[in-house]
Amino acid sequence: MKTKLAHVRANVKDLDEAIDWYKSTLGFKVVATWPPEKPNYAHFEADNGATFAIMEHENYPSLGRLNFNTNNVEQLWIELKDNVNVIEELFSTPYGTRKFTITDLDGNELGFVQD
Repeated sequence: MKTKLAHVRANVKDLDEAIDWYKSTLGFKVVATWPPEKPNYAHFEADNGATFAIMEHENYPSLGRLNFNTNNVEQLWIELKDNVNVIEELFSTPYGTRKFTITDLDGNELGFVQD
């Protein structure tokens, strides 16, 4: 059996506030919310086609870290570093990548990596 990761989700405290943050800070586009009458879930798509979701849930932040690949980590670092909570500043890893890590409004860890 072959498997492929198709979806990741992070838990947030306030869906509307989190949607605003992901849109304004990271430039993600909301492609769906659910359920229609009172959404507690939002699905995003980044410019490179990566998908990501958040869900309003009492268990936040989610455990673990979500890494996003980028083709210009230096520029993204310059754009974000003064407007977010930084966990790891931009650095070169021993395995040849450049990366930095921030948190969203609810403490979910988001890494940005360039190969």
